[in-house]
Amino acid sequence: CMVKYGPMIYKTYLKIEHSDENIDFWLACEAYKKITSQRKRISVARKLFTSYIQPQASNEINIDSPVRKAIIRNIQEPTQSCFDEAQRIIYMHMERDSYPRFLESKFYPKLKHSLQSNGNNSMP
Repeated sequence: CMVKYGPMIYKTYLKIEHSDENIDFWLACEAYKKITSQRKRISVARKLFTSYIQPQASNEINIDSPVRKAIIRNIQEPTQSCFDEAQRIIYMHMERDSYPRFLESKFYPKLKHSLQSNGNNSMP
């Protein structure tokens, strides 16, 4: 159940916090890693780059310059792992900053409550 509702509620919270690009990027990277076709990988990598990585991107994520430069270097021939370091950094941002605030927010009790009530309904 957490998988079904958790990210959705967390994402709603991040939207209010104006940092939903972090979870969007993280989820997009998870999908990117599953791409097997090189042609599709190149087109998705470019989309990720223009949406999240390039300076002044519409959903620019907060990563350090060396990581950004490495992605810029690799974007012509993107590998399955070319966003891994950026994804790891974004995960750490969420873990350290927004997730603890989410746990303190009014959203978390709602999530916990909905999970508990769903859990009880499925009891035999």
